[in-house]
Amino acid sequence: MSGSNPSVDPHRNRNRVFIALGALVIVATYLYLVLARPDEVANLVEGGGLGGAPLIALAGYLVGAALIAVGAIHRLPTTTLTLIPIAIVINIAVGQLTAALGLPLYLDSIGTVLVGVLAGPAAGAVTGALTNVIWGLTIGPIALPFAVTAVVIGVMAGYAARLGMFRRFYLAPVAGFVTGIVAALVSAPIAAFIFGGATGAGTGALVAMFQSFGNTLLASTTLQGLLSDPLDKLISFTIVVIILFALPSRLRGRFPFVRQYNVFGSTAPVALAEPAAPKA
Repeated sequence: MSGSNPSVDPHRNRNRVFIALGALVIVATYLYLVLARPDEVANLVEGGGLGGAPLIALAGYLVGAALIAVGAIHRLPTTTLTLIPIAIVINIAVGQLTAALGLPLYLDSIGTVLVGVLAGPAAGAVTGALTNVIWGLTIGPIALPFAVTAVVIGVMAGYAARLGMFRRFYLAPVAGFVTGIVAALVSAPIAAFIFGGATGAGTGALVAMFQSFGNTLLASTTLQGLLSDPLDKLISFTIVVIILFALPSRLRGRFPFVRQYNVFGSTAPVALAEPAAPKA
């Protein structure tokens, strides 16, 4: 008999290594920026150069997001791979519209949340990472470093679905609010040390306001994020649960993740319990 264990999938183990390495790189980059608080800042929005701390931030977050995406994409079924391009288009289109209106929100993760809920954390991570990479390379560089935030949003949406947060209408916004807090904390060093706080007309105005109160740039971007992101993700998760509420259960059931974790319970997500039928 062979001493090897046929139940062990070497490809799955390799993918897990990629995901773990990506997460480690992201955490290390974040801790460096938050704890070291480097003074050097680049503003890519205004064409500033990269060097030192901004280069470390950009490289660390992009490499981490890429490793997670590479490790996760091989685990996705065909139905999920078909949905991801549609979700990417939704993210970019709605995000561009929100930016053009100058709102202090983003609304660029609706597609990511939708995929995360229907197909799981790995699919959400891939959707988020690909959205920001494609967006950054085709429209503008501002989206590129925030790929790591998009990964976090996709992962948290998937785990919220696993925990049953989409079985009731009112639970999804709660999951969105919590996701927004985490996204704000992850995004703040990126906004501060890569873009100088200028990530958009609406959000940039909030950063400037907090700086006028005597806060540091990192503190100002963190406060702006904690003000904008929870509301933004609450709205995004609410939009997604409304969409899912409207979808036929047969369509949702095509996704293995939905069936495996009973994401929506025995029926569709419900806003309120239906009253009992009157007795004859």
